[in-house]
Formats: sequence, structure tokens, C-alpha cells
Amino acid sequence: MTYSPPPIVPAGMTPPAEPLMTPPAAPPAASPGPPAPLEFVLNGESAVYAGRGDARLLDVLRDVFRLTSVKCGCREGECGACAVIFNDRLVNSCLVPAGMVALGSVTTLEGFRETERFAVLDRAYARFSAVQCGFCIPGMVLASEALLRRNPRPSPAEIREGLSGNLCRCTGYNAIVEAVTLASKEGEGLW
Repeated sequence: MTYSPPPIVPAGMTPPAEPLMTPPAAPPAASPGPPAPLEFVLNGESAVYAGRGDARLLDVLRDVFRLTSVKCGCREGECGACAVIFNDRLVNSCLVPAGMVALGSVTTLEGFRETERFAVLDRAYARFSAVQCGFCIPGMVLASEALLRRNPRPSPAEIREGLSGNLCRCTGYNAIVEAVTLASKEGEGLW
């Protein structure tokens, strides 16, 4: 209970004998219970996530679904190491709440590597030694896929712009640009 100050009493009247008290607060609302399961498509297959909708998609993909191609680089959407394709758009999964993917479609490198387009990119990246330590490569490959979907024949400047959300500390980017250029030629008709 909380104390309320006594009311102002006009002259000639006597104040109440006991201080006024406010009624007790209502009991707290009941817990809403466990969150409703989120259904979505993950790498071409139906998936259900029964955790918190405000959890980062990055953490859900790695910790719940064990998809380790999705890397945690910066947790700020700056490096692209956690990039995935969500509803045909490249997104940084560290910025996406898991609840956003309900009824949507998410593709990680584990799902993309089963495609013919991945095989073309894989050969091109290998040809130019565009892979060094490998930490950025899953996100870089998915960024390459997203770019080639939008623009199947990009110029080197368009490739640099298209991959600008992905950081690589090892390659200097030239080999990656050459790899994407080669993939766009060898994969003609796939994108």
C-alpha cells in the first residue's frame, strides 16, 4: 500500500483520524505463455522455430538449426558475414528478428550450395583464389548470388557496389570481382 497525504481540511472541521490509503494495486497480469511457433521455409524445407520472436535470426540459424555458414562478425549489420537470402533479398541476419521470417523463406549457404548457380560461383571463386581464410565467403557468395539475380552481367564497378556490404580482410576484393565477372559469363542463362 502507498501513503496518500491527508486532504486539505477547511477551517473549523476536524481531519480524519487515520491517513487515507490507496487501494492495493491489481495483481500482475498472467504470463502470456510460450510464444507461438514460427513456421517458415529454410533452405527449401519447412521449418518451425518455437523460441522468442525477438531473438536474432543469426542466433536462431546457428544455435537452433546448426547452420554454421552464417557467421557472427559484427552484430551491427556492417560486415555481411551473417548474410542470408530472405524472400529473395540479401539481408544481414544479425539485424533481423526471428519473428520476421514467419511464413517467409530463408536460404543460407548450406541450401544454396545444392544449386547449379552455386557450382558456377564456386568454380569461379576457386579459379581466382578468391577465398583466403573463408570467414566472409558464405556471405560473399550469397551477396554474389543476390547481385547476379538482379544484374546477370554486372560491370566491375557494379560488382564492387553489389558486394560493398560484405567485408573481406584477406583478398583485397580484386580476386572476388574477377570471380563474379567470370561466373556471370560462365553462368549465362542461370541468372
